[in-house]
Amino acid sequence: VQLQASGGGLVQAGGSLRLSCAASGGTFSSYAMGWFRQAPGKEREFVAAISRSGGMTSYADSVKGRFTISRDNAKNTVTLQMNSLKPEDTAVYYCAATNSRFIASMTRHYDYWGQGTQVTVSS
Repeated sequence: VQLQASGGGLVQAGGSLRLSCAASGGTFSSYAMGWFRQAPGKEREFVAAISRSGGMTSYADSVKGRFTISRDNAKNTVTLQMNSLKPEDTAVYYCAATNSRFIASMTRHYDYWGQGTQVTVSS
């Protein structure tokens, strides 16, 4: 499956952004999906994940209550709604897909990765 992330940009602290990830070339509903981010000089970290059906979600503590992950299996898309953004949310955001039947928070559990989209939050 190929993944294409979009929606990044520059926003002031307290603002919102909506990231989208479009999937092609596979059966989207057979993949659990995740969002990760990587800031300069840091390791890639888990942000959020959603199950195949969308019935289960998981979030990093740092974004819980501010970010919402969702998916539309009819449109082959997964979305990350980011509210109350902080400067520490600045990073390149990646969407990823896993063949696992369970949602996962570790990069090594994901099989496919998109190219990333830059999110910059100014103070």
